[in-house]
Amino acid sequence: MDTLIVALFEILSFGAIVVLVVLGLGIIASMMGVFNFAQGEFVLLGAYVTYLAYSIGLPVALGMVAAPFVVGALGFVLEKLVVRRFYAAPIVAMLGTYALGLIIREVVRGLIGGLYLSVPEPIGGSFTIGPLHFAVWRCVIVILTMVVMAGSYALLAYTSFGLRIRASLENPSLARASGISSGAIYSITFAFGAALAGLAGALIVPVFSLFADLGIRFLIQGFVAVMVGGVGSFAGPVAGAGVIGTLSAALPWVMTPVIADVLVFVLAIIFVKFRPRGLISGRGV
Repeated sequence: MDTLIVALFEILSFGAIVVLVVLGLGIIASMMGVFNFAQGEFVLLGAYVTYLAYSIGLPVALGMVAAPFVVGALGFVLEKLVVRRFYAAPIVAMLGTYALGLIIREVVRGLIGGLYLSVPEPIGGSFTIGPLHFAVWRCVIVILTMVVMAGSYALLAYTSFGLRIRASLENPSLARASGISSGAIYSITFAFGAALAGLAGALIVPVFSLFADLGIRFLIQGFVAVMVGGVGSFAGPVAGAGVIGTLSAALPWVMTPVIADVLVFVLAIIFVKFRPRGLISGRGV
């Protein structure tokens, strides 16, 4: 029973990380109709910014705060210079963002020399409940994910900016005719999605360490989660992240990690085959 509770806690903390990655990826996919294949590298950049702050003697927490802003700013610039040129051709946009991600990954690989670099947890230690021990930082990740999810939903559902986003998503032509600058909305939305990935990278680097291929796993899982959850709604990608994150964290407890990863993708493919629109699909955020 104790092992089961610990396993559930590990599953919950890993699922929270996947939710952060998928939330940004899902918002971009729903808003712009393209999958950002550089999202995994935005996770990597968030981890690198955190490490960079730590390496020059700044508090790790300060690096984590800076990471989403730095990565979001880079996402804003990349959307302006590169990504927006491909909206009319989603397949080309996927290839373009994949190329951007490849460039980012190799630049980071050169900067860190292909090493695995560690970053300490800002809040270390563990707490005990009866005979069980839980890592404090993993609890922080879960709590922060819940706060970010609630804040993102409130932003999209209850603010004038969220109203403009929903209008651009529902009917881009009518939104433009109403005076809404869809170009500016797209840039801010892409930056917001990138910032969420940067935050995810900052939070997980003490757990997974920093290495050049850090973002690849989360990109693949994020892509599968969005397909399973469905695009066009706020709840769809989150639901998909919950399913894929849970399976990815739970199955290695009962089988080898390689077989577990393969099984997750096989189950996802079967699900999408019979329900191509995902768990929750719609045109509203």
